[in-house]
Amino acid sequence: MAGRAAGKKDIIESYNYGDYEKWKDSDRWEIIEGDIYAMSPAPNTEHQTLLVNLCIAVGAFLKGHKCKLFVAPYDVLLPKGDEADELVKTVVQPDLAVVCDEKKLSDRSCRGAPDWVIEILSPSTAGRDQILKKRIYENAGVKEYWICSPHERIIFVYLLHKNRLELSEVYDETAKIEVKTLPGLVIDCGEIFPPRPPVEVREPPIVYV
Repeated sequence: MAGRAAGKKDIIESYNYGDYEKWKDSDRWEIIEGDIYAMSPAPNTEHQTLLVNLCIAVGAFLKGHKCKLFVAPYDVLLPKGDEADELVKTVVQPDLAVVCDEKKLSDRSCRGAPDWVIEILSPSTAGRDQILKKRIYENAGVKEYWICSPHERIIFVYLLHKNRLELSEVYDETAKIEVKTLPGLVIDCGEIFPPRPPVEVREPPIVYV
């Protein structure tokens, strides 16, 4: 994702899901507290490999389970109260979201906090995912939030405690993580991170004396 989208529909100072649904251009957007943010072009190979591997692991576990897995692009509406969908001012597209309450699901979106959200970092999204969206998910009541860094090959796991998403643990590529919101699911980081690129080994230069 890129930074905040300056200049789009500048006449309006605050946006909602009703505005969002009218945007017919090919660009993708998120709305956070009425501000719009452009989504980045197609993610890189590291990002996509991690995303696919997570989908395979989580999706296999959820077969026959009441909880459902959703992958971006998929709209998650986070209302402040009981306002109509078109008036909701926060609409995000998490990389992965698991929703266990079927009443939150419609044929086009999820209204309300997913139980588990995973965001995969890229240089253009790191600040937003770690600060702004963490606060949004916290306020909405997301129970478990993972921030994955494919480049550093680490995962930050946050758990909701007393209405705050607190850092529970930081895991590296050798770890196996027990998913708190889905008891019985263990994510093997060694299987989900993309293989490291080969390291070029160079012979030391020959020194003639």
